[in-house]
Amino acid sequence: MKTWFITGASRGFGALVAKLALEEGDAVVATAREPQSVTAALGEHPNLLAVALDVTDESQALVAVDLAIKRFGRIDVLLNNAGFGLLGAVEEATSAEIEALYRTNVFGLLNVTRAVLPHMRAARSGRILNISSIGGYRSGAGFGVYCSTKFAVEGLSEALAAELEPMGIKVTIIEPGYFRTDFLDARSLSVSTSRIADYDGTAGLVREHAAGLSHRQPGDPAKLAKAIVTLAGSTNPPLRMPYGSDTVAAIEAKNAFVAGELAQWREVSVSTDFAVGA
Repeated sequence: MKTWFITGASRGFGALVAKLALEEGDAVVATAREPQSVTAALGEHPNLLAVALDVTDESQALVAVDLAIKRFGRIDVLLNNAGFGLLGAVEEATSAEIEALYRTNVFGLLNVTRAVLPHMRAARSGRILNISSIGGYRSGAGFGVYCSTKFAVEGLSEALAAELEPMGIKVTIIEPGYFRTDFLDARSLSVSTSRIADYDGTAGLVREHAAGLSHRQPGDPAKLAKAIVTLAGSTNPPLRMPYGSDTVAAIEAKNAFVAGELAQWREVSVSTDFAVGA
């Protein structure tokens, strides 16, 4: 039996993974700002501990982890799932919108991870699964600020993977594409209150596309939840795990673009070194 610690577990991917993990016989510490929303989503279960956690509150993260250890004795899998999106051009985003996004998506993930790590290090084992996005690998108009938070998650995760590997702790970046959750709904996606006409043909079009795509996304959330639970039991998990055919296509397109641009500008790139023997 593994013990999971899941943030943002009252709905979306978090709730689906929590439910499936319980069905598999695992213990789950399911956190949300309002723990009653967790029990409303998951019901009562002897292996379920619903805990109040606003990930932006470092002291609350420490308390939540302490409660998990007192109840189950260990944390085997940390799923950093809590987060939300922001839609709008980079210039359109306000300072308040940007700061709120970073507090949850980046600083919140750091608060929880740093609270859990002492216990995983003591056990010399553990899995950290950080929910990123295809937007953490490839940015795009209309989602620039949101993607920047996921780029940060990926950079932190790469470093963590290197730092924790000698202690038997594995880190995987989960990169979903468009899945049929409520991510594009108002509860999960903020839309910048400012709108600038010059961006109507770029970020503005993305605003319109997102509104039409909500609940019509190609990805199946139930299949993703099952894949994540399976991944947690893998003996040799990948650093990055993309999910969805749209994600795979986007990664392949970006890799091809980067390779082509590097080849085109390679001579200029390497020309800035000192001459051999200098």
